Amino acid sequence: MSRPVALSEAHVLEALAALDLWELVPARPAIRRTYVFENFIEAFGFMTRVAMVAESLDHHPEWSNVYNRVEVVLTTHDAGGVTALDLTLARRMDAFAQNASRRSDA
Repeated sequence: MSRPVALSEAHVLEALAALDLWELVPARPAIRRTYVFENFIEAFGFMTRVAMVAESLDHHPEWSNVYNRVEVVLTTHDAGGVTALDLTLARRMDAFAQNASRRSDA
């Protein structure tokens, strides 16, 4: 398997324009987002679904959870910056969060 390559800041900024609420982390080559769910169960369910995908990608987020909030930072340490893996995981996380929101509206 080839080693991931860090993307240029311009490429990351272009990708962020298509990702909802993701932003660059100041003074660090990483992106971040905070998800807010209806309750702890929704937040924990989201983290469980993401954990399965992260493990299959062999790419794991830096994250924390307090009640209904999940704060996420994505970077590829081996590459020293944001890679395509980070963007893939961000898109998957957004999809899971959107599905959780729909469930909580039902």
